Amino acid sequence: MSDRSSGDLVDACDEAAECLSFELRGPWGHFRRVEGNIVKQTYRVPPRTTVAGIVAAILGLDRDSYYDAFGPDRSAVAVEPLTELRTMNLPQNTLSTAKEHMKTVPTRGHARISMPDPTELRQQHNYEVLVDPAYRIDLRLADEALFDDLRGHLESGTSHYPPSLGLSEHLAEVEYLGTHDVQPCETGDVAVESTVVEAVDDIELRPGSPVRVERSPGFMALDDGGRTTTGFTTIAYSPEAEPVHVHDVETARVDGRRVMFG
Repeated sequence: MSDRSSGDLVDACDEAAECLSFELRGPWGHFRRVEGNIVKQTYRVPPRTTVAGIVAAILGLDRDSYYDAFGPDRSAVAVEPLTELRTMNLPQNTLSTAKEHMKTVPTRGHARISMPDPTELRQQHNYEVLVDPAYRIDLRLADEALFDDLRGHLESGTSHYPPSLGLSEHLAEVEYLGTHDVQPCETGDVAVESTVVEAVDDIELRPGSPVRVERSPGFMALDDGGRTTTGFTTIAYSPEAEPVHVHDVETARVDGRRVMFG
């Protein structure tokens, strides 16, 4: 891998480009949609910002420290659903974490710990959750140090923090699939196995092959008020985990598969 830690990501068509590939799967998943609703709905496909957060957890990066490394010119992500995307609603009893509902508990030292007051009444919310979700992630990073560090963790099966599929309760299994060349892009009428990014108008709709569209957070930055979303991505995908057919769209070949990086 060439030294590119201080430069932008090389063009996706570069024959020398490499990506790391791994699978994420678990019994449950919940990627909370940003729009409010009584039912806490989930995206069917993990947003780009969620993928960045999962990688940051594996690497042990501090909160708010990795947004630049996953910027649009410094990273590229392709996500492929591996199983049918099924959901169900689960009611859960929760305690409020608002400041006025927190209980401060003294410790033996000078530190004091705040936690939800267990004597408060529970609130019941319906969570829409994914059932047995599984995804393949193909990831490119311009930062060579992060790339090599992530490869080391994936090869050894280690992680600084437990990776999860959205909510921390939904722990994820991570399986390393290796490092692969990103072969030159091709255009034409092709079937793409990953989600289709920002190419919704170029999709060929076929009878019996449903396609869904989601618009989810793509990029974040740190400002005075904390982190903020700086960009969204629109993706199309098959809820049955089938390839999506597109016209005249640049794609890449990774490990014998046709994918789109975004």
